[in-house]
Amino acid sequence: MGLEMRVLLVLAMAICLPSAAYAADGTATFYTPPYVPSSCYGYQNDGVMIAAASDAIWGNRAACGKRYRVTCTGATNQGVPQPCKGTSVVIKIVDYCPPGCRGTIDLSQEAFAVIANPDAGKIKISYTQV
Repeated sequence: MGLEMRVLLVLAMAICLPSAAYAADGTATFYTPPYVPSSCYGYQNDGVMIAAASDAIWGNRAACGKRYRVTCTGATNQGVPQPCKGTSVVIKIVDYCPPGCRGTIDLSQEAFAVIANPDAGKIKISYTQV
């Protein structure tokens, strides 16, 4: 491969790097129905794969409608059996979890159950906007 072709290949790879997904770490809790009204959409029913955003991602309603892939990464309490199910879930932000919120993302009960045992109550997560 010629030098020019190698330079172009390296440049193409460098340009693509910033678009690589960055997963943030946080915690998740869950809330139970009813899920309406919500801060973002009032009485609109957005299903059950939804969540409320804490101040960490709320951004004065900027988080409304954004979708995140959430993966359980472990227990928040020492000595608790592994709560994670080894899966991830894509949720839509539809609500606000006010100051004092126990997690970065407050998942619907159904979304939480996809990725972890609800008996855990609070889990460590990684999340990426999709």
